[in-house]
Amino acid sequence: MARQTPKNALVLDGDTVKARLLAERTFTKTPVHVDWLRFTVRRKAVDAISKGEHFFTAPTIPGTEATRWQALQNLLKDFQSDADTLLATEAHELAVEVASLLGREFTVALEPRKGQDFYRFRWSILRSEIECGWVGFGSSSDSPRQAAQGQTIHCNLYGVACTFADHGWTHKLADLIDTLHGDITRADLALDFFDGIPGGFETVKSDYLGGACDVYGKRPKYNQLGCWLEGHEHSRSFYVGSKEAGKQTNAYEKGHQLYGPESGSLWHRVELRYGNKLRELPTDLLRRPADFFSGASDWHALMLTRADTVCTPSPIKTTDRRQELTVDAAVSRSLRWGIDTAGPTLVALIKWGGDALDDLLPWSRRPGSLMSHSEAECKEAFSRLVQRFTSAGSASPAAVCF
Repeated sequence: MARQTPKNALVLDGDTVKARLLAERTFTKTPVHVDWLRFTVRRKAVDAISKGEHFFTAPTIPGTEATRWQALQNLLKDFQSDADTLLATEAHELAVEVASLLGREFTVALEPRKGQDFYRFRWSILRSEIECGWVGFGSSSDSPRQAAQGQTIHCNLYGVACTFADHGWTHKLADLIDTLHGDITRADLALDFFDGIPGGFETVKSDYLGGACDVYGKRPKYNQLGCWLEGHEHSRSFYVGSKEAGKQTNAYEKGHQLYGPESGSLWHRVELRYGNKLRELPTDLLRRPADFFSGASDWHALMLTRADTVCTPSPIKTTDRRQELTVDAAVSRSLRWGIDTAGPTLVALIKWGGDALDDLLPWSRRPGSLMSHSEAECKEAFSRLVQRFTSAGSASPAAVCF
C-alpha cells in the first residue's frame, strides 16, 4: 500500500502555496499566475569540443560530490561522439541559466537522467532536491522525426517551479526565450478565486450551457469530473476545449485538491492551457498573462471581471493550415500514384537509364494536380510528406497526410 501523506502536511503545503500566490499577486498586480511552462530552443551551431572536461569542473573537496562527479565523467565517456557531449553541455548551460532566473532555491542535478517526451537525456532542475522541471536533449531514436528533435533543447517547468520562483521570473524568462529565439510550446495561466467563484462553482456549468464559452459561434467540447450530484458535490472539474486544439480550460475546486473535500474549502481555480499545435505562443504571454487569459474568449474575460480585474484582451489566433492541407492532399495523391503505379518503372529508370534520364524526363513539367500551387509550395509539401512517410514505415502517403 502506498504511503499516505499526513493531512496536516497537506494543509501546511496548501497554506504555503496560497501565501506564495497572494504574494505574487501583490507584486505583479495581476490575479493571473503562470502555472506551467514549456519552451524549445534550437541547439547552437558551434564546433564539437572534447568531452566537456573544462565545463564540468571537478569538486576540490573529497566525498559524495566527488564521487558523483566521477560518475558523470564515466557517463560522458559513453556518449557516442564529441557532438553528444557538446549537446549535453549546451543543455546544462540552459538548465543552469533557467534555475538562476527562478531563484536561489533552485539548482541543477549533477548528472543527467533518463529523458522524457522522446528526448534521450534530461538535466533535472531541483528545489529542495526534488525535481520541479527539466531540460531535455538528444533524440531517443534514429527516425527522421526524432533526428529533427535532436537538434533542439527543451525546457519543461512544473507548477511548483512556477509557484515558488522569485517574483518577476516570467519577465526574465521571456527575455531569455527571445534572446535564444525559442518557441513556447505550452503555457498554463491560472486564475484563483480563494473565496470561491461569485455565484458558486455551478456558474461555470451554467455559463457554458448559456453560450458564454462559445467562440466565433462555435461551442467547444466539454467534460466534467468529480461528484456533481446535489448534496454530494465535491472535487469537481469542468473542462472546456481540448488539448488537441491547443486551448483547454479546467475550472476545478482547488481547495478540495489541497485540503481534501471535507475541509469545505471554497478555493476555486480556472486554469487555461495554451499549446502550440495550432498557435504561435508569444513571449508577451509571460509578461501580460491576464491580457492573454482575457483574450481566450468572452467567458475568460467575464471570469476576470468576477475577479474585479479589467484587462486588454489579447487573443492568440489559430494558424491557418487550410492552404498547407490543400497542397498536402494534392502531393499525397501524386506520391501514392508514383509509388504504387509508376514505382517499378521509376526504379528501373534510375538503375539502368543512366545519362539518358536527362533526355527522357521532362524536368520542367509538374503533375496537373499541382499546377495551381507554386513550385515552392510543392517542394515544401513533398519534403514534409516524404519525411512523414519514411518515419511511418509501411504506411501509405495518404495515411500519413492527415
